[in-house]
Amino acid sequence: MVVRWQTAWAMQPRGEAAGGRENRGERTIVTLEDVARAAGVHYSTVSRALDPTTAWRVNVVTGKRVQAVAKRMGYQRDMVASGLKRGRTHTVAVVVADLGNPFIAPVLRGIANRLESAGLMSLVGETQDDPARLERILQHLLSRRVDAIILTAARVGDRPVLRRLKRQGVPLVLAVRNVPGIRLPACTNDEVLGGTLAARHLLALGHRLVAQLRGPTDIYSCVQRAEGFSKAVAAAGAVEVNPPPSTGVTPTAEEGSRLMRHLFDSKRPLPTAVFAHNDLMALGALAVLKERGLTCPGDMSLIGYHDLPQVDRITPPLTTVRQPQEELGRTAAEMTVGMLDGQPPPQWHRLAPTLVVRESTAPR
Repeated sequence: MVVRWQTAWAMQPRGEAAGGRENRGERTIVTLEDVARAAGVHYSTVSRALDPTTAWRVNVVTGKRVQAVAKRMGYQRDMVASGLKRGRTHTVAVVVADLGNPFIAPVLRGIANRLESAGLMSLVGETQDDPARLERILQHLLSRRVDAIILTAARVGDRPVLRRLKRQGVPLVLAVRNVPGIRLPACTNDEVLGGTLAARHLLALGHRLVAQLRGPTDIYSCVQRAEGFSKAVAAAGAVEVNPPPSTGVTPTAEEGSRLMRHLFDSKRPLPTAVFAHNDLMALGALAVLKERGLTCPGDMSLIGYHDLPQVDRITPPLTTVRQPQEELGRTAAEMTVGMLDGQPPPQWHRLAPTLVVRESTAPR
């Protein structure tokens, strides 16, 4: 048995036989034919004048008149029909790990602004840092025929999924988090430099016994931050205290608190300064300092990572490593647009972080 579905608007009269206004329920859609009659030109002229890829073929004066008439009448280009004709949907998927993390908002803004200027719309999916959910989301996006995917939620363990996706030929750009050994275009911050900046700041303040509250080892950016920090500490002859486990499962405030409590309960010498792999973990660590009756930076200095909104307004204002989040999103989108325009995919863009010194760190 075959069931045919018709929406209410599809059963409405189609109007003039030549293709006049379409009444879809209570919604009136202005067609190219409507604009052509109002502007006194042929349908094909309107079609070319209102298509950014063919507008150059129309006389400038005529083109401006057509565009003005279309705007006055409220004409909207049918992106679905245009996409079907060109094999494009004019959509780019952006997959994030956690929409609740304030770090991602400026990244999304940078992506959306650049895509919009290229006539593309972004669709956002959230993995909640769940690999199985990531795979489901990617398959769903492929079924929707998105033109490209910007993935900010990749973990090292996602290599098999990314390789399968790469073989399917959909333009894919990694942003925020890179995955080593996958050879995909990526736009990230220079995480090794970020960890190095954090270590050098604490060392310059005279701290010689330090610790890290590390993010997940399956997130390559956290691995690189740890590498940069540890190398700088070792090169200065200082000591890093990292009682196992010193690695978080997720980069959250709750994990920051858990790791900080473990640091206190490990029976090892307490460090005089702690580097948290992101500001959320630093906030969790700060809460534990307060519950243990200690002060920051009097008893222990604390430095975070990302420079999230409002971390300059907590007590004490948080010293942190700032990343150019909106620029990162804009650059990732620029890479994506270039690939869709047929340019060779770039390999890796690294943006330099900067140190923001506030009151949570002090001389030893």
